[in-house]
Amino acid sequence: TNMCGRYYIDTNWLDEIGNVVYSFDIDWKICTEQFQGDILPTNTAPIIEKTEHGLQLSLCKWGFPLQKGKNLVINARAETVLDKPSFSNGIWYHRIVIPASGFYEWNHLREKNTFSRSNASVLYLAGFCDWFDNERRFVILTTAANESMIKVHDRMPLILEKEQMEDWFDNEKMQVILRQEPVMLKRQAEYEQLSLFS
Repeated sequence: TNMCGRYYIDTNWLDEIGNVVYSFDIDWKICTEQFQGDILPTNTAPIIEKTEHGLQLSLCKWGFPLQKGKNLVINARAETVLDKPSFSNGIWYHRIVIPASGFYEWNHLREKNTFSRSNASVLYLAGFCDWFDNERRFVILTTAANESMIKVHDRMPLILEKEQMEDWFDNEKMQVILRQEPVMLKRQAEYEQLSLFS
């Protein structure tokens, strides 16, 4: 099943992004006003891409329409992405980073869990984009869940450290990053607070 099917951006993400990227392809004011709250597949969202001048914040739509009438492809598995012809162009030539404040995942009881970093305001999700009918679309890479995630889902987004941003755009280092285990995340669950007294 798809995972990381919804993530969110809160108010303070732009401050950190401003220190990471070299330029903005979009208006700062639009960023702060338009991109607050939940991001869902087919939404247009901020992404970080590499240009000849450095890292740039741009916009891209989430989900590959690989088959007409079928569900959008929103994730790609880090373990097999290099073997998939439909992902080959994107992973080799159009890698991006998707900034998020956190993401949601539902367990087998359909209970919502929120994952974020305890030590940083932004999660940098590894991904890539490609063109479909003159429109650029992106997917988020996923990998095996680590200890902080496994109770809720067996997959999790491939998360980059801030220091790995440049490495992600290097073809050789990218192949190593695809195999890394992401950082431990902080989990919050609404239903657990409610069940304390039952």
